[in-house]
Amino acid sequence: MKTLDTCGMTNYSPLIPAMKLICESPPGEEIVITMNQGEAFRDLKEYLAEEGIGFREIYDGEEMTLQFTVK
Repeated sequence: MKTLDTCGMTNYSPLIPAMKLICESPPGEEIVITMNQGEAFRDLKEYLAEEGIGFREIYDGEEMTLQFTVK
């Protein structure tokens, strides 16, 4: 399982390291990505849905987490 916490990133969009992690992960790898930027979180969910990748959403205050397995 690979995890990525993008909370607090201000230099660039948290989608950049999230997509890098997804692209570099082999099929079957479980990924956990935590964000605190709602727009990026929605964009990532939309991407996963378009790719047919099921995911689990977890909300904890300002932090939002996606758990999924790479296809």
